[in-house]
Amino acid sequence: MAKPQVEPADQSPTTTVGTAVIGPDRGRGGGRHRAPEPPEPPAVAVKARRRIPVWAFVAPTLVVLAVVILYPLGRAVWMSFHGDAKKLDPETGRFVTGGFVGVENYVRWITQSCGTATGSIPCPPGTLGSQFWGSVGNTFFFTVVTVALETVIGFAMALVMAKSFRGRGLLRASVLVPWAIPTAVTAKLWFFIFANDGIANQILGTEILWTADPWPARFAIIVADVWKTAPFMALLILAGLQMIPSDVYEAAKVDGASAWQRFTQITLPLVKPALMVAILFRTMDALRMYDLPAIMMGSNPATSTISVLVVDQMRQGANSASALSTITFLIIFAVAFVLVRFLGANAVRTQEEQRKGTPA
Repeated sequence: MAKPQVEPADQSPTTTVGTAVIGPDRGRGGGRHRAPEPPEPPAVAVKARRRIPVWAFVAPTLVVLAVVILYPLGRAVWMSFHGDAKKLDPETGRFVTGGFVGVENYVRWITQSCGTATGSIPCPPGTLGSQFWGSVGNTFFFTVVTVALETVIGFAMALVMAKSFRGRGLLRASVLVPWAIPTAVTAKLWFFIFANDGIANQILGTEILWTADPWPARFAIIVADVWKTAPFMALLILAGLQMIPSDVYEAAKVDGASAWQRFTQITLPLVKPALMVAILFRTMDALRMYDLPAIMMGSNPATSTISVLVVDQMRQGANSASALSTITFLIIFAVAFVLVRFLGANAVRTQEEQRKGTPA
């Protein structure tokens, strides 16, 4: 009787599907199937994806910025070249409003001259046209004094908040309370404090007219603004202090550096980028100061800023106010350019670049 023939296990038939092998050969890889290779995308689809330009992704953002920023700015510049007063049209013999006047609005603001039927004359005292250079002086005075005080006070507050102690979180939260209060509320709060029978006169035992006399009124605005905005400076400077490694201070202590040397040689150089950015932001905000002096002092020429003058002029003539707002924009742009270009107040510069010694 013939014995049945049994084929060896390694000679069993296999079936190949694509690149995968089905059959006994799958056991040679440890009992696992070899995963099929994914199909390559067609060349046409790859080319279709590459045809989308890069600017298409940023176009929606650019359109929004153009509508929100560029159009109002361009509209204000266009209006600034037109007049507000009615003029006699020699062709029709009628008075018409507006009309292209070129740079006449700018010249009148800078020279503080007012137009009449016979020409231009110096603006009488008390009119808005006579307050231009006074408002410019007030704006720069408030900016320099408040930013200087807020930088010093904010730096001191940031140094305290950067230390480790119990209740540090509560201290940081309480310090930010003045900054979180709306400016209108802050203005009314300090208005009552500096009233004739307010807390300030009660504590000092004086009868100073804080809202009427020029210099007391300026001092009141400075105090209110520093109280509100110093926490903002402290917050930005604290962020810069947090980036300084503690190992640097420990190495300086080992080398025998005093506290003053550590502050001048380590803290100030490494916190400079954050400090300059904080000064830049605060300077831009101070140059646009409106609500605090407007609510506390009203339309007081002694405390009027450029922004207050723009709003007051808007009620009398929008085109002249547009010229004044354009001048304000140019002033702020020039100050920002000086801070960024020559003083290193660059928001893009990082702490890491500063530590590496990258030149400004």
